[in-house]
Amino acid sequence: MSRIKNCFDKLKAGNRKALIPYVMAGDPEPNVTVPLMHAMVNAGANIIELGVPFSDPMADGPVIQRAAERALEHHVSLRDVLAMVTEFRQQDSQTPVVLMGYLNPVEMMGYTAFAEAAAQADVDGVLTVDLPPEEADTLVTALRSQQLDPVFLLAPTSNDERIKLICEVASGYVYYVAVKGVTGAGNLDVQAVASKLERIRKHTDLPVGVGFGIKDAKSATAVAAVADAIVVGSALVQKVEQAAGQHDRISTEITGLLMQMRVGMDAYNPSIKTVR
Repeated sequence: MSRIKNCFDKLKAGNRKALIPYVMAGDPEPNVTVPLMHAMVNAGANIIELGVPFSDPMADGPVIQRAAERALEHHVSLRDVLAMVTEFRQQDSQTPVVLMGYLNPVEMMGYTAFAEAAAQADVDGVLTVDLPPEEADTLVTALRSQQLDPVFLLAPTSNDERIKLICEVASGYVYYVAVKGVTGAGNLDVQAVASKLERIRKHTDLPVGVGFGIKDAKSATAVAAVADAIVVGSALVQKVEQAAGQHDRISTEITGLLMQMRVGMDAYNPSIKTVR
């Protein structure tokens, strides 16, 4: 059983929802990433999405674009990101890690070589935001040969035919983009999210995570009531940017927000007494 499935199964048994933070690997400096990953787990994160820096992050808003630029200033490559996961695994063998990024660095390494290297590093899943399912067979085959979960995005504009197609290709979980536009844009309409998730669940038994537009404990709590997971990215990356050069402050700011989210997400379940 994959770490991702095991994680969701355990959460479901406890009537809890997954908290999935996203940070850019190497931002603001490479030595910050692994300690921050551990801190996020201690603050209540269940799965970590680790961004792979890329020079043309077309799906991301300005906050995450600047994070990629800061990481690239330190020459952080895909292989460096895999090395970070390997280092993380020296202390944490349980928390799933999903790489989130763009196809070009993977193509440069080669699909088979990438899948093998990711498995060697103990990565659990890969979300390639600019790879449509119609063109994903080769990468998906390489990932599955190494027991890695290919995670795909669904958009508010996805019709039932496309939902079905993506759900047939995906494993681990499906990531629903709750607002139109790039990361960090727009305001959440929780009723619209709930309606869309109902349609998605007609096509899959996979957990459905919701991201884009989740900025604070209030929005995380509202979405957790209807989703299996919430994904928070730009709100965390913005805190990294604001505290750049103050590594202790970065950890404090991010873990503080995650703990607030965790408390809010668990509030509907009276049997839960702690944030973990």
